[in-house]
Amino acid sequence: MLPRYYTVKGYGEHEIIIQKSRFIAYVERAESEEEAQEFIQKIKKQNWDATHNCSAYMIGENDQIQKANDDGEPSGTAGVPILEVLKKKQLKDTVVVITRYFGGIKLGAGGLIRAYGKSTSEGIDATGVVQRKLMRVMHTKVDYTWLGKLENELRSSVYALKEIHYLDTVEIETFVEEEQTAAFTEWMIELTNGQGEITEGDVVYLEEVVEK
Repeated sequence: MLPRYYTVKGYGEHEIIIQKSRFIAYVERAESEEEAQEFIQKIKKQNWDATHNCSAYMIGENDQIQKANDDGEPSGTAGVPILEVLKKKQLKDTVVVITRYFGGIKLGAGGLIRAYGKSTSEGIDATGVVQRKLMRVMHTKVDYTWLGKLENELRSSVYALKEIHYLDTVEIETFVEEEQTAAFTEWMIELTNGQGEITEGDVVYLEEVVEK
């Protein structure tokens, strides 16, 4: 599992008009080629009357799956420009379909490359990008008398508070980077005068919205 990587926030769409042609970008996260293909087919079915439904996706920790489809546009003028934007923005597990409704004015090869690139870039910007960071969930069990102090300390710290469970005792879940787990444990012991029970939980991805 990668310690951190960029991907899209989720589903999004965005339309632009270039020389009377409508370019609609459909963006989605896909963690397998099957998911990417399902999304492409769904958009094609939805926009069955479109002139073109061009697409590209990049999947895998090492971007090992990369596909681009021009769907009838001149070779290399649609799918590849879409894929190039994904590469430039370093987005993993992402699929984009650009639907074009022809407006009667031919754009030429250069114009098409610019149009599909622009549509992809603006579509991704409209959807939003997240950085997924691999984090360890740390569990801290304490008596209720410590809750106020710990919550205040955590909210003003570098650690991200995940959840608080109000049971017989309080259990606080915190996102901590793997290399900081020892330091976090020491800090919690110090804050609770050794009365806190600190254990390591699952490793999960924490998503943070970023400008990309």
